[in-house]
Amino acid sequence: MNILSKKINLILALFIVTISVSAQVKKQKIDGVIGVVGDYIILDSDVDKTFLELKSQGIDTKDIQRCQMFGKLLEDKLYAHQAIQDSIVIKDEEVNSKLDEQVTYMLEQLGSMQKVVEYFKKSSEQEFRTDLFEIIKVNKLTAGMQAKIVDEVIITPEEVRDFFKKIPKADLPVFGAEMEVAQIVVKPVVSQENKQAVIDKLKEIKKEVVEGASFYGKAVLYSEDPGSSSIGGFYKMDRKTQFVKEFKDVAFALNEGEISEPFETDFGYHIIFLEKIRGQEIDLRHIVISPKVSDDAMKAAKEKIEVIREKISSKKITFTEAARTLSDEKETRNDGGVLTNPKTQDTRFELTKMDPSLYGQVANLKDNEVSSSIIDEGRSGGKFYKIITVTNRFEEHTADYSKDYIRLKELALKEKQIKAIAKWSEEKIKETYIKINGEYRDCVLTNNWLKK
Repeated sequence: MNILSKKINLILALFIVTISVSAQVKKQKIDGVIGVVGDYIILDSDVDKTFLELKSQGIDTKDIQRCQMFGKLLEDKLYAHQAIQDSIVIKDEEVNSKLDEQVTYMLEQLGSMQKVVEYFKKSSEQEFRTDLFEIIKVNKLTAGMQAKIVDEVIITPEEVRDFFKKIPKADLPVFGAEMEVAQIVVKPVVSQENKQAVIDKLKEIKKEVVEGASFYGKAVLYSEDPGSSSIGGFYKMDRKTQFVKEFKDVAFALNEGEISEPFETDFGYHIIFLEKIRGQEIDLRHIVISPKVSDDAMKAAKEKIEVIREKISSKKITFTEAARTLSDEKETRNDGGVLTNPKTQDTRFELTKMDPSLYGQVANLKDNEVSSSIIDEGRSGGKFYKIITVTNRFEEHTADYSKDYIRLKELALKEKQIKAIAKWSEEKIKETYIKINGEYRDCVLTNNWLKK
């Protein structure tokens, strides 16, 4: 990556990346107040605590100055303050889930809660948890406000072309060696009996909730969604949220307080409880359970994928044709099995940034060679068999508008997001109560916090 792309990523990171900030301090503790942003105060000790937090994460802080850290705390408080003004709501369940996750990590690192409390210089576990709760809540408010700003930024093809034309030839991005990869998937067939068992279980859960049981508790006990089961299956979403279509269709068809009938997605069978409607946004809880797969079904899937591989190897059918007609992966089969890079939404994978497990599967494949059958696991945890091949290779090269449009679009969008964030910050600083005290008034800060 050349100077231009590094610079864009660095600037965007400074604006967008949320650093774990210090705890919101009790308002009666006036000594050491170095800044105020809206309803939030910043103590001199907050800067020290933020350095401590970063070091606990293994981040080298020797080149970070106190003024830089103070500037970042000002930004975070501005985002959090404005998030509240814009009615961005963070539920306690979300915060507590993240809190439990972080406490578990700290216990693994330090060995005991007493050591955790001492390390962060707290008087008790309760004080530590209270402060950490506020840290996480501020971070979530900050992230929500940042997302709201950048989500409204779009880029047109004309803007991408203008962006590319303005780059000096010597500063054009250099993209590393890449490859395109395709796969064919065979999933084990789940028996109708096992499917019905899951449907019946979900119907039973629904009946118990209607009769007074807690949906939250049932989700914790039974849901197989690792992202939400610990917080009672909770999700906040609107029509733009990245959920599969079947899930969104059911969710937005429900009335407030209603529980859906069991329905199927690629992740398994679900029921949804629509908790709250907030205009275009909804709060919901869900439970997902996947039917069990028998050993015989897995054996049959392996035999089928090996037959497909043999047909391709003997040239009875091309890999592309086999993917389109025989693959069980509907997301890729229409494209001949070609995978989409989840980070770039392009079909190319840069070798140095490729997921290690995928790289291990394709690294030694020659052109047009098909891998042996590979057992893999999907997003829902279900196992399946696949074969994989490399369909194209690209050597390291300087950016070309026609060949690298998607990557250039990403860089152009980042630049536009930076400008949008800068403009937002400038406007909000003008209309927000901000006070900076003592020696920190002499800091050279990115934004006009002193409103000079």
